[in-house]
Amino acid sequence: MSIMNAERATSTDRSPTVRLGAGAGFAGDRIDPALDLAERGQLDYLVFECLGERTIAAAHARRLSSPGSGYDPRLLARMRAVLPASRAAGTRIITNSGAAEPLAAGRAVTELARELSLTGLRVAVLTGDDVLEAVRSARPVDAETGEPLDLDAAVSANAYLGAEGIADALSEGADVVITGRVSDPALYLGPLMHEHGWTPGDVELLGRGTLVGHLLECAGQLTGGYFADPGPKPVPGLDRLGFPFADVDARGEALFRKLPDTGGLLTPQTCAEQLLYEVDDPGAYLTPDVVADFSRVSFTTTGPDAVRATGATGRSRPAQLKVTLGYRGGWLGEGQISYAGPRALERARLAGEVTRARLQRVHGLAEEAVELEYIGTGAAFRGLGAVPESPPEVRLRVSARVDEEQQAAAVPWEVESLYTNGPAGGGGARGSVTEQVSIRSCLLDRHLAPYTTTMLEA
Repeated sequence: MSIMNAERATSTDRSPTVRLGAGAGFAGDRIDPALDLAERGQLDYLVFECLGERTIAAAHARRLSSPGSGYDPRLLARMRAVLPASRAAGTRIITNSGAAEPLAAGRAVTELARELSLTGLRVAVLTGDDVLEAVRSARPVDAETGEPLDLDAAVSANAYLGAEGIADALSEGADVVITGRVSDPALYLGPLMHEHGWTPGDVELLGRGTLVGHLLECAGQLTGGYFADPGPKPVPGLDRLGFPFADVDARGEALFRKLPDTGGLLTPQTCAEQLLYEVDDPGAYLTPDVVADFSRVSFTTTGPDAVRATGATGRSRPAQLKVTLGYRGGWLGEGQISYAGPRALERARLAGEVTRARLQRVHGLAEEAVELEYIGTGAAFRGLGAVPESPPEVRLRVSARVDEEQQAAAVPWEVESLYTNGPAGGGGARGSVTEQVSIRSCLLDRHLAPYTTTMLEA
């Protein structure tokens, strides 16, 4: 990988381009930068990447407790914000916000479109990533340890599908494409395959398109969000950070930019950091569509907040797909309370030990199930950092992973009771109880995960 800077780089004889905008980089992302792109970006496609491995596990937990709720909780808020402007501009929307229940998500978006008087809106739902029964039949091993998996206890299994299904849905006239688990770059590679006529055998082009998707998939990270570090790496206007978009031609060459009056910055350096994000081997980035090779990628500045990316290539796709397995993982009980002033750390430690003792004696929790953290004393370093002798304030966090909800609920209860039962000066108590879903990974032959497209219309 190399980084080149030039005041201006121009080229001629470029094929028509497709403009792809990043609307979200994770489930909790902001909505206003996406709306800005929808209204002013002149996009062909607006993409919302909202699904991580733990995000889909949490979606399955919601589905199990409340069928029909297993899609991204912010999906409708995003669609309500951008659908009118996108429809008016002819911008098509792609998202993996379907999570554990893509069909329920599709029906919800269709109903919203009717409410917004966007009649005729075509919503394609891509399914086929739910491969629990196929995994149970194939009996694969844990991809990380090689050990057998307890597949009978698994509550979910989602394969990482590729871009073909998205391309097909667009060919069928979809205005909105909603998927479950697909690879993140596939959300961008799908429309490029559709628009430019790329096929699964065009591995060099797919490698270039995967680079585009990988750079855009985390949205504001590319425009300086995760790059920002006061002093060595200043980034202006983080409170109004603009999300990136890319113009991509039929040869896979891409120019990345952001809207000119938005915050953040887009440089070869921000692109280089994002290029390496979550990539184990830049020379062999495995996806369902291609084994992408980013080892010779170059970034060239072509103007203010404008960077051209070249040099990606690819090899034939893997024979197997990665699958994320979800298991019920019990319950997490958490409670926090703050201590400030003289002997804040001593009082926080006393409060922690009191809480631990009561959770064991009164509520029957095992000692090893209870974890105490003293935030403000190097807690994030898990004991590796030096503890300040007299910190001015300390926040105690008590947590426990247990099998029963009732035991988990005892944790925030006991922390709150410290208010009047000592030690002195506790304040700002907060607590929560959440069901946990743990995850494992395995590999599955790709022919065991065929995709299906369902078209809905408002």
